[in-house]
Amino acid sequence: MKKQFIFLLLITAFMLYNSGCSSSKNIKERPMGQHPHSFEKEITKTIKSDYLLYLPDTYQKSKTDWPLILFLHGAGERGDDLKKVEANGIPKLIAKKGEKFPFVIVSPQCPENGWWDNELQIDILNNLLDEIISKYRVDKNRIYVTGLSMGGFGTWSLACEYPDRFAAIAPICGKGSPGEAGKIKHLPVWVFHGAKDTVVPIKNSEEMVDALKKVGGNVKFTVYPDAGHDSWTAAYNNPELYKWFLKHRRSENK
Repeated sequence: MKKQFIFLLLITAFMLYNSGCSSSKNIKERPMGQHPHSFEKEITKTIKSDYLLYLPDTYQKSKTDWPLILFLHGAGERGDDLKKVEANGIPKLIAKKGEKFPFVIVSPQCPENGWWDNELQIDILNNLLDEIISKYRVDKNRIYVTGLSMGGFGTWSLACEYPDRFAAIAPICGKGSPGEAGKIKHLPVWVFHGAKDTVVPIKNSEEMVDALKKVGGNVKFTVYPDAGHDSWTAAYNNPELYKWFLKHRRSENK
């Protein structure tokens, strides 16, 4: 009886060992050489953005949905101090000149050493728009994006990544990818640049304008002949820019 027990114990141990080997090292399941495989795993991540939000004076009293401008600042305004975002562009006009606009205006701040046109920041901007739309009365057919310098880069990149999200875009002294112009050929685009810009040469805007024209895009180009890198002051001080935005609706671009 004792021998039978020992024998059964050995058989059981052998089977367990063999089972373990077959599950992890079975040659038939894992042939030698190079073979195609795939990996899939669901992950989650936390994203964050600090931003300035402007609501028109009559927002609370009205019951209508409002057009929205997403403004992207330049590299010098990065960090964790939102006051820096007020240094240039639309936030400056609001904070320092008391300008009034018929838009909801969202002005996020890019973190130090970040870039608007990288994958993470593009993802954050897209989700930020979702957040604003969920909390405020925004006309989804009248969402516009504009930015200066690094923000101009971001304007091109965000529009190319989500070409059906916007009604019109206005990149200022930025740079895009001419090979992606076909993605936004349906979008009204107003490009601004200084002819004497030595930081972001005007050829970067010229290449995008030419690429859009080749694919039948709806593009206009304003060059300030005496301006250097700061072409944004003249661009954002031009009331025609905001009238131009309001002329366009996303549904009309399709």
